[in-house]
Amino acid sequence: MNCHSYKSVFIGLIYISSLFISCSSDQDSETYQLIPEADEQYSGGKNATSFNVSEEAFGFFSSHLTAEQQSDFGIGNSFFRQSWVAAPASATARDGLGPFYNAISCSSCHFKDGRGRPPMYNGELGTGLLLRLNLPQTDTHGGYLPETTYGNQLQDVAILGQDKEGEYTISYQYFYETYADGTQVELRKPVYTIVNLNYGALSGSVSVSPRIANQMVGMGLLEAIPEATLLGYQDVSDANGDGISGKANYVFDVASQTTKMGRFGWKANQPNVKQQVAGAFSGDIGITSSLFPNENIPTGYNGASIPNGGTPEITDETLDKVVLYSSSLSVPARRNYESQTVLEGKEIFNSIECAKCHIPKMTTSSTYYIEAFRNQIIRPYTDLLLHDMGPELADNAPDYLADGNEWRTPPLWGIGLIPTVNNHTYLLHDGRARNVEEAILWHGGEAATAKTNFKNLSQAERQKVIDFINSL
Repeated sequence: MNCHSYKSVFIGLIYISSLFISCSSDQDSETYQLIPEADEQYSGGKNATSFNVSEEAFGFFSSHLTAEQQSDFGIGNSFFRQSWVAAPASATARDGLGPFYNAISCSSCHFKDGRGRPPMYNGELGTGLLLRLNLPQTDTHGGYLPETTYGNQLQDVAILGQDKEGEYTISYQYFYETYADGTQVELRKPVYTIVNLNYGALSGSVSVSPRIANQMVGMGLLEAIPEATLLGYQDVSDANGDGISGKANYVFDVASQTTKMGRFGWKANQPNVKQQVAGAFSGDIGITSSLFPNENIPTGYNGASIPNGGTPEITDETLDKVVLYSSSLSVPARRNYESQTVLEGKEIFNSIECAKCHIPKMTTSSTYYIEAFRNQIIRPYTDLLLHDMGPELADNAPDYLADGNEWRTPPLWGIGLIPTVNNHTYLLHDGRARNVEEAILWHGGEAATAKTNFKNLSQAERQKVIDFINSL
């Protein structure tokens, strides 16, 4: 039996076993009461779930960290939240910003360890959206080459005395999606225009891909999932004929100089938390590290020598503390998980095939370097695999094995607290969806059946699915 068939049977058994049947002596009919699974509230397992629903909900560490790890978490937190400054500066541990960058701190994009959003107006900076740039040619490791002049992302800010690389504007095209019951929902599609380039024109063959900064919770737990578990969800040739394949991305690991399975980033183009963090320091803030020691400088740059904050600008010791911080953020517990409406939404979510990619439950490995995260039953609602999401969501920008239509399944845990933490509800890779409902309606490709099934539900059933997702 293949993994998808087994999963469907398992979900069916869970449904049957979760029904509590009570019979009234006054009625011939039966009343069915759904109950949650055991420990379903522990999204991050019993060692890495926090029960805080305030605006700080994404910012807690596992209470099971060692004393040394808790200390490192605090130091990593300070480097994550505080602003970097241009060199030379008296704050030598935090200088080296730029000279070209998108944000002055990690928390500029991941405010309160949460999710970024598109600019509310053209010219608004530091909201957590950037434009990736790449060419159709690949390097020796299979990664696609950065754009010739501006590198692998457009940096729209520069330190004093330098001209920024350029700017971009966003306009929106609007259209309607219609449900089976005739209800219409307005969707918006962003159109990006790069303007005011200061160092020459872009290559004619460049692909431009917008990327939103995601919430940070549970990254270490995702890293701790055994590779064999994730590969068990692969069905690259769609052997079971359900229209869903899913494939792993394989990317270059800089530290080991080997190819490894990708887990992080919108196209699973980073193999581990450390490379994800170091890549963000380099691309987003202009901070060099031992993994990425070179500054991002446009080839048309003719300025004086570039000021730097050391070689590298963030030490391995400090980088490791930021990595520990990023890896050990707890996942918020489920809310309203015992509600009948939410439980009914959960059953519908499973029945319309959402759970074929948003896998509800996994177990972490017994060897992960953070001991508290070992052998944890977690509920991330992802398979971390690439899926063709159809032409409407396509960015036409390949990334290692990911083609222009493919995206990694994003984890859904914590999604319902984004409005509380970040005061917005914008979703998907570029924030085009203004809420959960719109995000579902943008699904296509391998998710087209799930979307159609959702569109055929009644309004009450659709709301139950949304209520369930917002409980995660």
